[in-house]
Amino acid sequence: MEGEGTATGRQRRATASQLDQWTVQDQVFKIYGAFASIPRSAQSVILELQRDKHVEYLTRGLQQLGPSFVVLDAKCVLLPSSFDLGFATGSCTQLLYLGNQLTMNWRIMPSTFLAVVRIQMVAMGVDQGRQVAETFALYWIGRRMVAVLWMHDAGEIDVRACYTAISVASILNILDDELAKGVGNYILSCQTYEGGIAGEPGSEAHGGYTFCGLAAMVLINQANSLDLASLIDWVAFRQGVECGFQGRTNKLVDGCYSFWQGGVFALLQRLPAFGGEGFGTSDVEVEWVSDSTSEGDDEDRDSSDDNEALHPEPDQEGHQSSSHSPESSTAVHIHHSRHNQLEPLFHTMALQQYIVLCSQEQEGGFRDKPGKARDYYHTCYCLSGLSVCQYSRSKNENSPPLPTSVLGPYSNLLEPIHPLYNVVSRQYHDAREFFSKY
Repeated sequence: MEGEGTATGRQRRATASQLDQWTVQDQVFKIYGAFASIPRSAQSVILELQRDKHVEYLTRGLQQLGPSFVVLDAKCVLLPSSFDLGFATGSCTQLLYLGNQLTMNWRIMPSTFLAVVRIQMVAMGVDQGRQVAETFALYWIGRRMVAVLWMHDAGEIDVRACYTAISVASILNILDDELAKGVGNYILSCQTYEGGIAGEPGSEAHGGYTFCGLAAMVLINQANSLDLASLIDWVAFRQGVECGFQGRTNKLVDGCYSFWQGGVFALLQRLPAFGGEGFGTSDVEVEWVSDSTSEGDDEDRDSSDDNEALHPEPDQEGHQSSSHSPESSTAVHIHHSRHNQLEPLFHTMALQQYIVLCSQEQEGGFRDKPGKARDYYHTCYCLSGLSVCQYSRSKNENSPPLPTSVLGPYSNLLEPIHPLYNVVSRQYHDAREFFSKY
């Protein structure tokens, strides 16, 4: 009875944030515990990516969003990205019908980015899509060359606008010094004492803004101006005991940060400062980091990491510790001791565990975390994050990952994405070739 009273007292002293964290941890580790308790021969089935169900879910979204998504109709342009990652279907060409509605009434920079990128990348050889993307984006960005920091007319000014404007200009091959003027200094002013990047000066570092800020700096060749050492520390410590990423310090795990935080690592691994070969110069062609370990080394390490990630130690109050896990912390190896080559900068297999076991809905789609509903936003970014994990040790985009880099059956393997734009690599190269002619 005394122990029970003490525990109750601790619960009463806990903050709302602590209670939320404990609740999520309990849900996550119940899932991991149930998975660990089944025979190893059956675990592969549980880890399978439910492709057919995801295709069905995404296809329904292309046709008509439900009432709860009415206010998010503009986000339907996220759906083709999920298809492209490995769920090919002719339905994704329906996105081209948006071309009939791309009038000058579109006034929001992120929607401009999504529309241009998705229409261009999903066009798959359809000239109509390319023409829509080129005509609209050239008008919009050209009109705003002196104000790329604005999200929309008389609206917010933040790092998202920097990234969306610069990335669209880069894809369309119209990025120049005049367009990029002042962007680098603004992003530098948004890097916080923690190391991450905020949306605007004086705000809190955030995963989405950190990706946007770093990617924009890479595109304008100013990434080395950032404090990269503190940035990587901040991002690495966002991967917690749940195996997924949180967006900010002391916030809950969220599946969408599988890409927003995981994508930061994909960018960092290719920077010369971290042993990578860079992104090239004006054409921003990705040079992939060579694999630093043998297949045997990968298999031994991944097998050990998988088991450890599924069995974290509880704290003294019976909750899974909310501090950063040993696997997440020690996963930030800059150089391998024998080969002096870059290791993955985060726990890729642990993140795949969270995505497949905790975010994936067996009936299709992905969710933020256990207990939340699936949606198209999280489906897009969970799949993108899964692709980043799978290719984190690949020598180049044309080299398929080793089986030890893919959690579950090898049929889970997705298409590689271009880390700067979050689009399938082959479609990026197709777009690059097309716009390089102009």
